[in-house]
Amino acid sequence: MTGTRIAALGHYQPAKVLTNDDLTALVDTSDEWIRSRVGIRTRHVAGPDEPVDELAAHAGAKALASAGLTPADVDMVLVATSTAIDRSPNTAARVAARLGMASPATMDLNVVCAGFTHALATADHAVRAGSAQRVLVIGADKMTGITDWTDRTTCVLVGDGAGAAVVEAAPEAGIGPVLWGSVPEMGHAVRIEGTPPRFAQEGQAVYRWATTQLPPIARKVCERAGITPEDLAAVVLHQANLRIIEPVAQRIGAVNAVVARDVVDSGNTSAASIPLALSKLVERGEVVSGAPALLFGFGGNLSYAGQVVRVP
Repeated sequence: MTGTRIAALGHYQPAKVLTNDDLTALVDTSDEWIRSRVGIRTRHVAGPDEPVDELAAHAGAKALASAGLTPADVDMVLVATSTAIDRSPNTAARVAARLGMASPATMDLNVVCAGFTHALATADHAVRAGSAQRVLVIGADKMTGITDWTDRTTCVLVGDGAGAAVVEAAPEAGIGPVLWGSVPEMGHAVRIEGTPPRFAQEGQAVYRWATTQLPPIARKVCERAGITPEDLAAVVLHQANLRIIEPVAQRIGAVNAVVARDVVDSGNTSAASIPLALSKLVERGEVVSGAPALLFGFGGNLSYAGQVVRVP
């Protein structure tokens, strides 16, 4: 085996749905104001008894079932999250316990909205290096738990959920080389700080950076994978804001690709957004097995990471 692949995907969202009209009872806003600025209609909200590791375990279990695997088949669990309250046991360890795994390596990665693509690259490297055989990679966040519900600039954005992928060895590369980095001097533009922690951002700064700086980086991701943007069957960007997703996808030049717009129904779910959106595209049959898809995460720390993957 000389490469890796995504064998299967899974996703999970809490049952409670919060509409834009529901938000008008909390803050001075309207359905038209929210849709025109961020494109969001609804978001899913976890209850106080639904911690991040529970969301993650549901998505992970679905991915394993889709792959025809059991928890015993996994020897590493990576969870990308920035909203877990407890430091230890970490979220990955709690997911492993919930799923009844025997003795996997368990690690959390906190790269906020770019967390899943960082974790996917880490899993790819671990398998190709021989330090793991099969990795369960999960992006999970409970953004509503760190939100100031009196701040209409942020509370209209967020949702909760989880998405998961099973990564395993393959005869050919099904996960392309990662291109990752950050802009440390702009790290203040997206923050989760304080006690209790609260999400805040400088929306205009993030918008300008994302729409101008990210398209050429995403094109380089395609170049590293040995394809052109025109070859892409799907583009799955971090689901931050429809006003970012649509112009960035257009400037990448992926003219033949389905562009994930799950932000409309799910809001910004941070590290969960990419696997959640990709899993839904596959579940609905909007992209065929084996087709190339660009995954590109960006956001907190002003970090970014992207790779081209073959759809399971």
